Amino acid sequence: MIKLNYTELRHTPSLSPLQHKIHEIIFEADTFWGKVFDVVLLICIFLSVTVTACDSVESLHSEYGYYFNIAEWTFTILFTIEYFFRLYCVAKPWLYGISFFGIIDLMAILPSYLSLFIDGPELQFLSVIRILRFFRVFRLFKLVHFTNEVELMLDSLKRSIKRIAIFTFYVFIIVFCLGAVMYIIEGPENGFTSIPVSVYWAVVTLTTVGYGDISPKTPLGRTFSFFIMLLGYGIIAIPTGIVTSEMMLPKKTITTRTCSFCCREGHDPDAKFCKYCGKPLD
Repeated sequence: MIKLNYTELRHTPSLSPLQHKIHEIIFEADTFWGKVFDVVLLICIFLSVTVTACDSVESLHSEYGYYFNIAEWTFTILFTIEYFFRLYCVAKPWLYGISFFGIIDLMAILPSYLSLFIDGPELQFLSVIRILRFFRVFRLFKLVHFTNEVELMLDSLKRSIKRIAIFTFYVFIIVFCLGAVMYIIEGPENGFTSIPVSVYWAVVTLTTVGYGDISPKTPLGRTFSFFIMLLGYGIIAIPTGIVTSEMMLPKKTITTRTCSFCCREGHDPDAKFCKYCGKPLD
């Protein structure tokens, strides 16, 4: 349980009524104006991504490039104003700046400004990263259970990372050995010119990708590759089983309530304090 420090709470910057109101509109999805704001934001995101995609088509760019440029900068200015409002209505702006959505919001406007100083129209096309902001649709339509599933998957991956890392290390050793054996069987005359090339072939075969740029020619090599392909299915299934076992743990219920101090959401329905920073929830 998080213990609150009275001195820390007393010295935490308090939000003004205007900041509270803006925070409620921008960050909360359960109020009327919050929903209106999110709907308008999602429409602008969709239109801006569409404009960027259409501008990459040469025939459309040559005819409507001027209008695309105006539309792109209009959306960039709107998203910039929105970004600064998000920083304004939280107690610690830097916490929002380094959060997932804070980084995405910054990357959504940064390419357009960088294109003013760095030559090359391709840089401005990086603004298509704005489509990542569509993750907010889960909050808008109260699809909190989907957000919960995403967090569950990420937590499961985090808990499984050590076992997956050890498993990957053993797979690397196995692949190296298989590549070396295939190099001995086939040799340079059949396309396996070195052990690294043979290891590359083993990785492609083990993962069942099968590019076909290198293939065994001898009967023994083909027989050996047959067993490698079968082994690949089993190796691919093991990490899935590791993560799945972690995902079978009990689930928790979360809401879209956002802490105005640390800008993190995912609190329990009856929570009165933020479970990440311990500050009171609005």
